[in-house]
Amino acid sequence: MIADRSTLRTGRPDPGEALWNPGVEALPTDRMRRLQWERLQRQLAYVYQSSAFYRRWFDEAGARPEDVDSWDAFTRLPILTKDDLRRAQAESLAERGDPFGGICCAPRDRVVRVNATSGTTGTPTLYLLTAHDVAVVNEMHARKYWRAGLRPGHVMLQALSLSMFTGGLPLSQGIMHLGAAVVPVGVDGGSRRVLEFARLTRPQAVVATPSFGLHLVERCPAVLGCDLRDLGIRWFFAAGEPGGSDPAIRSRLEQGFGARVFDHTGGGHAFHAITCPEHAGMHFVSADHCVLELVEPGTGRPVPVGDGAEGELVVTFLAWEGTPFVRASFGDVVRVWTGPCGCGLPGLKLSIVGRADDMLIVKGVNLFPGAVRAVLEEFVPRVTGHFRIVLARPGPRVDPPLRLRVERGSGVEGEALARLEAELVSAMRDRLRVRPAVEWVDPGTLPRPTHKARWVEVEGDG
Repeated sequence: MIADRSTLRTGRPDPGEALWNPGVEALPTDRMRRLQWERLQRQLAYVYQSSAFYRRWFDEAGARPEDVDSWDAFTRLPILTKDDLRRAQAESLAERGDPFGGICCAPRDRVVRVNATSGTTGTPTLYLLTAHDVAVVNEMHARKYWRAGLRPGHVMLQALSLSMFTGGLPLSQGIMHLGAAVVPVGVDGGSRRVLEFARLTRPQAVVATPSFGLHLVERCPAVLGCDLRDLGIRWFFAAGEPGGSDPAIRSRLEQGFGARVFDHTGGGHAFHAITCPEHAGMHFVSADHCVLELVEPGTGRPVPVGDGAEGELVVTFLAWEGTPFVRASFGDVVRVWTGPCGCGLPGLKLSIVGRADDMLIVKGVNLFPGAVRAVLEEFVPRVTGHFRIVLARPGPRVDPPLRLRVERGSGVEGEALARLEAELVSAMRDRLRVRPAVEWVDPGTLPRPTHKARWVEVEGDG
């Protein structure tokens, strides 16, 4: 167990407070940095003493916790990847008969929850939480939703996967910790079930992927006989995929739901952020429990964290007991801003540019699928917004031209479709420096996602 002074709030704030835990969230930068350093030193000693995986990780780096006597020394430790964590899991399963032993630091009788990544790109990565870690997660969810305006007495409908995914039970518990009521309807029953529960429970807030949110807007008139905006929803929280921070997608969600739209990140772990009220990026709310670094994708060289800096995100959990991550990267490429925000709220801001393992390279140009989606959204309703990037073989390198399969909008045909194609190709060339080959398909042709949207398909797969 880590001996540490808690920064978690006991009790709920007055509803008029702007921050859930102002004594911590509004700490000056220098004091927060000192707190992080104190906690980091304890965390490094803890993982070294408690985990065979981390002892080997230190040994292979030729270091011990006491050698990390500065932030520069810390950045010389190796970066952990999802493959490293999966390998530790597999080795523990082979050597111990369970997958938890290698990287878990807490005694087994203190572990109260096992979560997993979605496993969409491989074997799910398991990680374990103690009661203390669950309390940290609950607090971070409360900090995010409190900033957005959610308060005790409000109802949030949770339309995300309710399996071991971190947007399931951890999110439900976080909403309840704030004092709001959660309707964990999930997505397995499809859009009809979600819409029927929205009509029945009249939530003030909905959390879903942006893709599923737009699908609910599309389906509501046929299912309920009314527009979704007629249900009185005040907040839409985008999760699980890019889009909630894109102006065009946000506008469609705002109009469809009649609600304020917030992008946010953070499920069952210590990295949490939520949209600034002025939509100038997402405020990082968990600096007392998570250190952020930026590195160059591919090289791992440090990128100084300053206004406008961009790089692959590396995270280290602080005061974390179960399965702490130290200098771990899960492939997110982000841009950060460190100056004061016009909204008046504290905290470094960031936006997620894309995922390093989703990036495509077309004639030397780096391209994220989310950027393609953002351009297409500007042409709605002449397009539906649904598309696929079609590859002859797995990326990242793509033989030009980039092939796009795009749903045209209803009634867009003939000369109107030809004009649309010319405008779309021009916008892609100007904005993304890529000239695509467009294949048009009829409205409703492409599957509507209920989980994370997949925008890339490789011919012959499946």
